[in-house]
Amino acid sequence: MTDDGVGVRVVQRLTEEYRFPEGVTVMDGGTLGLDLLHYLEGVERLLMVDAVETGGPPGTVVRLAGEEIPVALRTKLSPHQMGLQDLLAVAELQGNRPAEMVLWGVQPESIGLGMELSPAVAAQFDRLAAEVLAELAGWGVRPEPL
Repeated sequence: MTDDGVGVRVVQRLTEEYRFPEGVTVMDGGTLGLDLLHYLEGVERLLMVDAVETGGPPGTVVRLAGEEIPVALRTKLSPHQMGLQDLLAVAELQGNRPAEMVLWGVQPESIGLGMELSPAVAAQFDRLAAEVLAELAGWGVRPEPL
């Protein structure tokens, strides 16, 4: 769904261009929702990438952390965000919520049917991928370029 696929595209780029150290899992959670629950067991840090309703102009890049994330997900752009919000809530109830959570997001321009990112989001794609890598580096994760 056009800009709603930005997170998937960032994951694809990272897995195509980098080898990540043991203990780091890079995955497209897509619409799996609660099916991802077991992946959060024992996870200390969780970094997510998605289209996020910021109220700002299309292409606005944001970094949200901790309690800001569930608040941002209350305005749902697509069915998978409901799954993500539910996932984090259930993980917390089970005592499996990661101690540190960060969401890098971008304000979508379009979430209609289609495979291409809108011009506003496409213009921020490289920056979004770079911010994710920088966040990981801040956590001591330095993937090797392939």
